[in-house]
Amino acid sequence: MDEPGKRPSVNPLDKLIGLARRGGTIRLKGLNDRQFTAVSAGLGLVLAAGVVLAAGPWDSGQRKAETDWAAARSGTGGAHHEPAGPDTAPSAPPVLAALSAAVDNSAPDARTALDGAAAALRTALGPLLKDPALGTRPAAVVIDTASGERLYGQGAGAPMTPASTVKIATAVAALSALGPDHRIPTTVRASADLRGIVLVGGGDPTLDKAALRRMATDTARALKERGVDEVRLGYDTSRYSGPARHPIGPNENIAPVSALMTDEGRLDSTDSGPAPRSDDPARDTARTFARFLDDAGVATGADPKPGRPATGSRKVAEHRSAPLSSLVERALTNSDNDIAEALARQTALATGEPADFDGGRRAVTARLRTLHLPLTGANFADGSGLNRKDKVTAGLLAGLLARAADPDHPELRPVLTGLPVAGFSGTLSDRFTGKSAGTGLIRAKTGTLTGVNTLAGTVVDRKGRLLAFAFLASGTTSPSEAQSALDTLATTLGTIR
Repeated sequence: MDEPGKRPSVNPLDKLIGLARRGGTIRLKGLNDRQFTAVSAGLGLVLAAGVVLAAGPWDSGQRKAETDWAAARSGTGGAHHEPAGPDTAPSAPPVLAALSAAVDNSAPDARTALDGAAAALRTALGPLLKDPALGTRPAAVVIDTASGERLYGQGAGAPMTPASTVKIATAVAALSALGPDHRIPTTVRASADLRGIVLVGGGDPTLDKAALRRMATDTARALKERGVDEVRLGYDTSRYSGPARHPIGPNENIAPVSALMTDEGRLDSTDSGPAPRSDDPARDTARTFARFLDDAGVATGADPKPGRPATGSRKVAEHRSAPLSSLVERALTNSDNDIAEALARQTALATGEPADFDGGRRAVTARLRTLHLPLTGANFADGSGLNRKDKVTAGLLAGLLARAADPDHPELRPVLTGLPVAGFSGTLSDRFTGKSAGTGLIRAKTGTLTGVNTLAGTVVDRKGRLLAFAFLASGTTSPSEAQSALDTLATTLGTIR
């Protein structure tokens, strides 16, 4: 079973990375070889320290995504987009087309790095990948995000079950199709005579009771201004199609996938991780809305019924979700299955596909194809990774992360800022603890199913390079031992010189 935000408004790494790059390509005047080496190493260590500072990320003491989230909850107005977009990722110019090039996946290294990094990685990672805790066939890929060069690859092209690391693919596809500022609307529409109203779901799984009450208040005000204090209430879930129930069946890790729900269908006060779920989130949301209307002085009479708005209806209330960037960050940090499935369906809607599991699969595949990523053997059976029919390669996962670091794709930046921070946040908050050298430096998405353990993310090495990595293991027998082995692999990357 899978485990159970975020981007800085000002990135403190930008100047450090620029300095580190110049130090690597320009001979520092007046320094001999030994001095030059010392200065270069120092720059790398300064950059690594900067990553710890930026890893929050923070905005005046508060996570940026949390600030966005609070702003989104403060009112019901707004538009699909805000003018500001995410900051540009700290990376060198885009040279990532090589990610889709054919490579010899039987060899430990896909190609040779001139600075000897490939040899160092082969020496360091090779023995670690033989750990029995990693099961019967581990796969690994490491990419230098600045050059797009694959520094290491073992089983790089073998399709494997990714578990929750497939959320990286879902997030990239959604951001590519919709942009980071897109907001998901939930609306209330009234018939021409104002005697019938319909609560219309747009697919926002994070709609909460506070927003629902504000919409009820706005609706009641609009009705009472026209002398109406009693209505028929319906609810519309037609934005999504196909089966609502995930193939795994009723499960505390995901609610039925509906275009209308409140608090992800949770029946307790939690906002992440497993929880009791509603069997019919749309009906429950409509009933809650009816109570709020009654509180505001408009009676609804009978139980709400499914249905679509009448011809000629008009909008009387609206709520829009937090920006897609914040939803992506929350989905990755907390491994949120409900948001991930919503992202897949929103991608389907944006690309003209039906908003169901099959439509999401086709839409995600199509969007990733436009980014020239290696999709051979890939299958996106769902958006969350709960389906064992999901298949990706280590090369694809690392490539997705490298693409998110590409300055030509700033819209993908939330994929990096949403990754959990080792020892601090999300699904990595209880890993890399104690004396681990990876604490605070590694950012990675976790994945766990029975017999499957995965880890994909980024780390800055001793030379100041931002490395994207993906480690996939199948046939594992001890989740804790497999996770420890994966954590060791990621930590080792940060020690490579």
